[in-house]
Amino acid sequence: MADARSIGVCYGSNGNNLPPKADVVKLYQSNGITAMRIYGPDSAVLTALKGTNIKLIMDVPNSDLTSLASSSSEAASWVNKNVQAYYPSVSFRYIAVGNEVSGGDTSKILPAMKNIYSALLSAGLQNAIKVSTAVSTAVVGVSYPPSKGAFSSSASSYMTSIVQYLAQIGAPLLANVYPYFSYIGNPGSISLDYALFTSPGTVVTDGSYKYQNLFDAIVDALYSAMEKVGGSNVGIVISESGWPSGGGNAATVSNAQKYNQNLINHVGKGTPKKSTPLETYIFAMFNENQKPAGIEQNWGLFYPNKQPVYSISFK
Repeated sequence: MADARSIGVCYGSNGNNLPPKADVVKLYQSNGITAMRIYGPDSAVLTALKGTNIKLIMDVPNSDLTSLASSSSEAASWVNKNVQAYYPSVSFRYIAVGNEVSGGDTSKILPAMKNIYSALLSAGLQNAIKVSTAVSTAVVGVSYPPSKGAFSSSASSYMTSIVQYLAQIGAPLLANVYPYFSYIGNPGSISLDYALFTSPGTVVTDGSYKYQNLFDAIVDALYSAMEKVGGSNVGIVISESGWPSGGGNAATVSNAQKYNQNLINHVGKGTPKKSTPLETYIFAMFNENQKPAGIEQNWGLFYPNKQPVYSISFK
């Protein structure tokens, strides 16, 4: 099950005091972290990843969507430069075409995905590397109970065709899932135990499904939303999840340690609706000092000096 319970960590780099990129890759290896997400192509990171067998999600930055959506040759060039140049020494797993894209740019996600897929197909890599996009759970308009999960009317206009395309190409949807934000938005109706995986028993009963943690309820609401638009065979990869260790409400080192360790220990079981292990990427490797002050600077598992913020085991 070790491979099925693939736990990665997102390598955010919005800091001016972070270690050299080759050292960061060594830090992943020395901690037994077997997968990474980067938010755009980075030649220094990709070079350092060669031969490590660290599985990789690499984003197409949102700023590149327009050019890649409108030009198949731009997409072919992007794949050639950023993927083929490093493959197979780098273990690419997914290309995330955009991260939490919003507003008018949502119409560009699918055309860009199709062009990137065509480029991978031309290179014979379409089975080795899957194309998807990373969404926030805000695309789900109805989330309670989980079986009633449905996309919001605004998200449905683009998510329906994206989900159907993922079903067609056999790729999962990437989802950024944060019980922390649900909890601090509704502290009166959501208990901290339910958000931290520490509830002693069932909190929500939904037909035959029993929910002991908020994470499962959020993921199953997303599965339900996809089923309603023709995506019953589309899997989910958790492309971000985590808990801040400072800078805001319930943001403590103890809560962050509890959430992330419990998340690692839990995702191999899947959810009540689908027992398939969930490949999961924790946000984030480091505290990032160039993000806005407050919780945004405090999601890291490590300080920039490579010392752990708290102890965590990836085994």
